[in-house]
Amino acid sequence: MQLSHRELCLTALLTALITISGSLKIPSFVPGSEFQLSAPIAVAICGVFGIKRYLTAGIAASVLCLMLGTQNIFNVFIALSFRAVVACCCLLWGNSKLFYVLAGPLASAAARLLLSLFVGKAAIALIAAAVPGMIFTAFAAPLFSAVLNRAAFIKAYAKLPR
Repeated sequence: MQLSHRELCLTALLTALITISGSLKIPSFVPGSEFQLSAPIAVAICGVFGIKRYLTAGIAASVLCLMLGTQNIFNVFIALSFRAVVACCCLLWGNSKLFYVLAGPLASAAARLLLSLFVGKAAIALIAAAVPGMIFTAFAAPLFSAVLNRAAFIKAYAKLPR
């Protein structure tokens, strides 16, 4: 499979967006339950650019974060399981409002459930710590998708297939 220079640049831009937004933590009212800005951005990227580009950029971002040492294997595991659930939600609901609102919280809950199996901690506690981030993601993902749809650099790539 041969990639065009546009496709390669778009994937690199999306990878950088996911990587940088993943390093930005938003504090929560509950101590220790801060969350990453990358969750609503990731849902928006999946809805706007499609599953293939989203998974490619997300996996590249996870590898990059692992190589840079900004994430450990558990962080990457959570991120990859989050991405898999978001992709499945996109397959089910397409590019709909329901997808943008529910995909992030469902993916966060599923990732925390899987993590609880590996670390041996109560799943309820892990999910409870993620609730503020889930609420933020449900509200912010539709807004970020609107921004991505209107961004200037996206119009240059409008001819790319979804």
